[in-house]
Amino acid sequence: MSESENNKQQRHKERMQARKEIVDAGVAKALEERGIVIVYTGDGKGKTTAAVGTVTRALGYGYKVVVGQFIKGVWECGEKNLLSQLDPRKYPLQWYEMGTDFTWETQDFAADKAAALALWEKLKSALADNSVYLVVMDELTYALNYKWLDKSEVLEAIANRPPEQSVIITGRGAKQYLVDLADTVTEMKSQKHAFEHGVSARKGVEW
Repeated sequence: MSESENNKQQRHKERMQARKEIVDAGVAKALEERGIVIVYTGDGKGKTTAAVGTVTRALGYGYKVVVGQFIKGVWECGEKNLLSQLDPRKYPLQWYEMGTDFTWETQDFAADKAAALALWEKLKSALADNSVYLVVMDELTYALNYKWLDKSEVLEAIANRPPEQSVIITGRGAKQYLVDLADTVTEMKSQKHAFEHGVSARKGVEW
């Protein structure tokens, strides 16, 4: 190895050592063990995908998971198709849907609100259940922004959930009160999307 290569290797080693010290210091400070609230918001693709990825992670350890989907209730869902085939004794998953189409399709506020409230009752029960490790409320932001659900009741249920339980909230337009409530917030930002250029949603990729 030449002298320049040796110098390059030494610089790389020093950078990685400095990085390791930063990471180790962060790990050493993260001593609190509890469930967290995660919000995936923004106009970009991937919010539900990220949430379902965490669902599979929790199920992989045998934890009990409850998923509630607002808005997407009549769409076929590839992830649900797969996960519903798992042995519930080993991978305890409960997956609920609002059961109506997109609100711009139904154009029926009363029916949409009733369906959202019915789903919320299931999720509220999960948020009070010590045996549930993870609760996912997909597209909850719409249910709150459309005033289908009582904001105070939702926030109180999340805040008073069992200490070991984690919650994932997805949807565009997350208001500041959800950001304030959350421990982790990720905003998906769209730079371009195939649909905007006339490409239809692809089965097995988009849904």
